[in-house]
Amino acid sequence: MKKIEAIIRPEKLEATKNALVAKGIVGLNVVHVTGRGVQKGIVHTGRTGERIEVDMLPKVKMELVVADAKVAVAVDTICQVSRTGNIGDGKIFIYPVEDAIRVRTGERGEAAL
Repeated sequence: MKKIEAIIRPEKLEATKNALVAKGIVGLNVVHVTGRGVQKGIVHTGRTGERIEVDMLPKVKMELVVADAKVAVAVDTICQVSRTGNIGDGKIFIYPVEDAIRVRTGERGEAAL
């Protein structure tokens, strides 16, 4: 099992979630975060001409745990749907998961997913 953390643009959340469901990947958590990467923020010009730098931008972090066999499908789906081709599209991190337990039934491993 692997945990996938995907940092994506907030406007891509619904489309990405729906695309994952269409591929049979339904369990996920979403956290609204702010951050920065290569983009290093954006600059706005106010009404009076002053420059306002925003260096921490709103993003969405999707967290999902999937069976090893579904990692490539999940990552490919997230990349295809979330990509705009512009700086700030996000990042994906993949971690090994030692175990998972469904609290209600006590099922373990992939059966708990």
